[in-house]
Amino acid sequence: MDASSTKNNGTNNRLKLRHLGFQHLYAGVSGGVVSTLVLHPLDLVKIRFQVNEGLPTAGSASRPSYNGIIDAMRTIVRNSGYVGLYQGVTPNVWGAGLSWGLYFFFYNTMKTWMQDGDTKKNLGAGWHMFIASCAGFATLTLTNPIWVTKTRLCLQYEQASNGTAGKAASGQYYRGMGDALVKIYRSEGVRGLYKGFVPGILGISHGALQFMAYEELKTLYNQYRKQALDTRLGSAEYITFAAVSKMFAACLTYPYQVVRSRLQDQHRHYDGVIDVCRQVIRKEGMRGFYKGMSAYMLHVTPNICIVFLLYEHMTNTYIEPSDDMKTEVAEVADTV
Repeated sequence: MDASSTKNNGTNNRLKLRHLGFQHLYAGVSGGVVSTLVLHPLDLVKIRFQVNEGLPTAGSASRPSYNGIIDAMRTIVRNSGYVGLYQGVTPNVWGAGLSWGLYFFFYNTMKTWMQDGDTKKNLGAGWHMFIASCAGFATLTLTNPIWVTKTRLCLQYEQASNGTAGKAASGQYYRGMGDALVKIYRSEGVRGLYKGFVPGILGISHGALQFMAYEELKTLYNQYRKQALDTRLGSAEYITFAAVSKMFAACLTYPYQVVRSRLQDQHRHYDGVIDVCRQVIRKEGMRGFYKGMSAYMLHVTPNICIVFLLYEHMTNTYIEPSDDMKTEVAEVADTV
């Protein structure tokens, strides 16, 4: 093998590595962390509404009762101070940061690979949904244990007015994310760390629909403006497309979140997804599958706008190749 061939092989390897797009990982982590720190209180309230069956049942008598989002926040602050609004924030920050980072990383790596590096190539809605589904499954598999600890800590209720704390039916008390991971593994094994995984898989459709809608909105907008598909847009466009795509996906897939939260709840025991669905329908009707949705929409709409805005601006900062890389691409093209 001569020196020219060696150089070309090295250049080809470097070009292939560009498909990995680590800037998407960094941007996703940044967006996830910032949005979670700002909006965690609404996420906390949403989870508590999701698991509240509205009826006194074994293991749920210690749950506090709230008359809406504002009342929930006031009650939490009154019993635990403002720090109570950030109960479970540590696994939420870790989970959101890693989830968004890994999701964007997997999604854009596959997308760039399928486009063969041509950012102007339109893959279409079907491929966008397929790529998003693969990225969602990989991310869920890696992060599900973190989401279990987040739910457990968010449902570790503050002390009631009589001074007694709402304890889990299992008697477990978690001092933080690390302690929760260890105790869940010791008492429930790996299976405990993957509670809610099945509805989480169903929830992959949420991310797939969201990313499909987001990509298609950008494509349609660029086509309407008669400009390239990879044209950098303004903040207003990114925020609008992110909010619309998120609300579209949320309205279609929200029930899976209620099912997942109830399976991960330490105060109740269900015999799987079907048992949760059966009990919700029997005791609460179809409305039970949409509990906490108002808090969810208040939380998720600004959340997704922050994530996508930071993501788009950070990746657009790095996406332009250097002059050296352009020269290397030209050299490779000349040798083909």
